[in-house]
Amino acid sequence: MGQPFTVTQGTISRFVINPEGDVDGFIFSDGSLVHFPPHPGAQLVAVMQPGDSVQVAGFRDGGGDVRAQQIVNQRTGQQLIDQPPPPDAPRPPPALRGAGLVRLSVQGEVMRVTTAPRGEPDGVLLRNGTVIRLTPVVAQQFVSLLRPGANVAAIGYGTRNRYGQALQATAFGTPGNLTRLYSKFPN
Repeated sequence: MGQPFTVTQGTISRFVINPEGDVDGFIFSDGSLVHFPPHPGAQLVAVMQPGDSVQVAGFRDGGGDVRAQQIVNQRTGQQLIDQPPPPDAPRPPPALRGAGLVRLSVQGEVMRVTTAPRGEPDGVLLRNGTVIRLTPVVAQQFVSLLRPGANVAAIGYGTRNRYGQALQATAFGTPGNLTRLYSKFPN
């Protein structure tokens, strides 16, 4: 059974990024989350901005978020259609992936839980727009913190740029009480 196709619209409140710093989604003013692959992120921010009303066509994932296939700016009519990057598109060599990540320490109130495609929790989005990514297996250890209103903290590696900040957590918990997630990373 496939994911349900949906068409929705709203006003972009803010963009969200992945730990590598690529824009890979946005939040509507009602708090709902729209995801897309990172490769069209630069094109999207060139034709859409916070405050724009957009129509999104895509699929709802197991957590209720929309995985966009097409985004249309209602003000300008400009649209973005998710198409895979060309096979010959330059990609960084595996040895350089993650080379630009920095160590970040964050804390704040959970606005919403993020989910992997099948709906299992894989992190949180804080009220200030910070994205904390966890693996679904790790997230299962923190069920009581993966809820709106919880006060959480994390240390990890990621990016801070003009669109916000995001990190892949290496330690997670409440402020002052972090649990190390991986033995090879320091707290």
